[in-house]
Amino acid sequence: MILVTGATGNVGREVVRAVAAAGAPVRALSRSGAADGLPPGAEAAAGDLNRADSVRAALSGVQALFLLPGYGAQREILAAARAAGARRVVLLSSSSIPGGEESNAVTRYMMEAEAAARESGLAWTFLRPCAFMSNTLEWADQLRKGDVVRAAFPGVRAAVLDPYDIGEVAARVLLAEGTGYDGQALALSGPEALTPADRVRILGEVLGRPLRFEGLSDEEARADFSARMPQPYVEAFFRFYVDGTLDESPVRDTVEKVTGRAPRTFSQWAVEHAGAFA
Repeated sequence: MILVTGATGNVGREVVRAVAAAGAPVRALSRSGAADGLPPGAEAAAGDLNRADSVRAALSGVQALFLLPGYGAQREILAAARAAGARRVVLLSSSSIPGGEESNAVTRYMMEAEAAARESGLAWTFLRPCAFMSNTLEWADQLRKGDVVRAAFPGVRAAVLDPYDIGEVAARVLLAEGTGYDGQALALSGPEALTPADRVRILGEVLGRPLRFEGLSDEEARADFSARMPQPYVEAFFRFYVDGTLDESPVRDTVEKVTGRAPRTFSQWAVEHAGAFA
């Protein structure tokens, strides 16, 4: 049995899909325990990653787990997983880790998550993806109202990655025994580095609409972020994308090496999710 945490999120649902498609038993853990949208054969379970006691029952019979970072009970859950007989953990981490700053709030909680996995006694693999294509869904409200997208950090290029591909990589690592993935940190990217304006252009082509991009100034971006997230995270993103401590533009070949095919393009993602912008 494979346990997937965050099973209703953008990444977790893709891990559940990929494990189920491989014919392996999978248990999908979310706070609600909802079974809606799960693939055939997937088992729903409820649990809160901030409360280890709420997850213990879902660990029964689990050989490996896919774990989200940044939750308060991570060490306790890893210990409970090992006690229940699990052998492997695949942790969703971050591309900000290599050369990252512990003073950066986002990088710090990712570092802490990786440390917990290393010290758990389980075989571990870290997935370190760059920015997700699904972050584009943040523009949906703007595009329901018009043809202009206003977004932060207009000059930043990123080899954005489809969560579908994270799911495919995670499933192969979770189901692989005795391979070279144990003790590895896998850097994941999409097939090309794009600016926000590039994504708007491609999205417009897919939607058949004359979309236009307008970059927010740093002052506008700071105000927008401050209204939506704690200040330490605001500072973290400005360190990444204004001060330039994080470069997500390199294109990696990891997805192709692990899955045997190239990562999905942003155009493919846009076609699949076009309905979200209608």
